[in-house]
Amino acid sequence: MLAIALGIAWLVLSPLCLWILFRGRMGAKIGALLTLAAMEAATVALSPAHEAPQVVAHDVPPPARLPAAECAERTPVPQTARLEKDRETLELFWTAEPDECRTAKVVLRHKGRELRVWVHEGPLHGHHEGVRTVPVHVVGDTASLRLALHVPEHVRYQPVDGRSGRDIASRQAP
Repeated sequence: MLAIALGIAWLVLSPLCLWILFRGRMGAKIGALLTLAAMEAATVALSPAHEAPQVVAHDVPPPARLPAAECAERTPVPQTARLEKDRETLELFWTAEPDECRTAKVVLRHKGRELRVWVHEGPLHGHHEGVRTVPVHVVGDTASLRLALHVPEHVRYQPVDGRSGRDIASRQAP
């Protein structure tokens, strides 16, 4: 309310004070200067720069995402796979966990027409030949990763889960 009154005072009194400064007598000029100075002081006193900053406390901490080196050890099972038309990229999809790792270790093996895939998140113990570490992308509740392939044109591979031996369902390209 005080700010509104000050704004109205500026709108009404400042033109009047300026007119008095150019046309008025000496006593009126001093009064006009004092009025303008008082309005300026009130404006500075009411400015938000002098108010204490507001602190907002949050009761809920942000969800913790563990760094790639410290994420939980998990063996996600790819639910769908997409082999790009150029046959140089394989994309795997699975249901994301709340603390999904930022990277995954992947092993690919060709066996006949099967392309066996093992996916592992977290620290991998022991020596595993051909392990590739790739970034994991999470969108909504789906995690995915992309792998570069070198597949001959005439061979049609079927992605298969390496642990269970089950076929991974194909997903159509968008």
